Parts: sequence; structure tokens; C-alpha cells
Amino acid sequence: MTDDCPFCAIVSGDAPASVVYETDDTIAFADIAPVTEGHTLVIPTAHSSGLAGLDPGTGGQLFRVGQEIAAALRASDVPTEGINLFLADGEIAGQEGLHVHLHVIPRTGDDGVTLGFERSEPGRDRLDTIADAVAAEL
Repeated sequence: MTDDCPFCAIVSGDAPASVVYETDDTIAFADIAPVTEGHTLVIPTAHSSGLAGLDPGTGGQLFRVGQEIAAALRASDVPTEGINLFLADGEIAGQEGLHVHLHVIPRTGDDGVTLGFERSEPGRDRLDTIADAVAAEL
């Protein structure tokens, strides 16, 4: 736990949250600034500011809970035609709140949400070079 972390305050019960799921390792609750209705955050109960410090088992649990939340959203009355799972690792990647958190965002065809990516076509040689560099670190 970190004293100045709003997510740790939720875990400890010192801050309010609309909780939808909770285990010893994870807690899921409604985002207070949702992208769409039903937008849920899944966080580890142990503080970790980024993926590098997160226990791999807990990381897997975050995504398992994310899958369960996605299924529950689809089964609920919340308008859900699709789901985005989003996890930003680090401020430059768009992480707000330096406690690992997985966004589970229900989507509909008319929700107005866009993903702001520009795609590139680096070519097979560059892709192979990048793949080799990453594989060498595994």
C-alpha cells in the first residue's frame, strides 16, 4: 500500500468505490470517469506502479477477472456489443494513476469512442529485427 495512491485507498476501504468483484488479489470497480457506461477497472490489491513490479500470477489474475467482467457486462443490461481491454504501463503510454489497472470498456456501435492509432508498414526485415531483439531478452 502507498499512502498517496487513490487505488490503494480504495483497496484499504479509505476511499469509496462501486465494487463489482473482489478477491484477496484483485478488486474491480466502476471507473469514476467512464469512457462508456459500465467502464470498469480491475486492479491488484498489492500496490505496483507498473507491470515490471507486478507478480506474474497477479497479472494473469487481472486478465482473468477482466474476462469475467466482460462476460458479466455482455450478460447484463449495460449496452455491450463489444469490449476493449486496455492497460497502459507508464505515463508516456497514457497511464493515469500509478497503480497497475486494467480498463474493461463496454462498446456499442454508436458510442463515439475512437482509438487514436496511426498504423505503419515497416516491412518484414524490420519486423524480423524487432522480433529477434525482443526474443533475445526472453
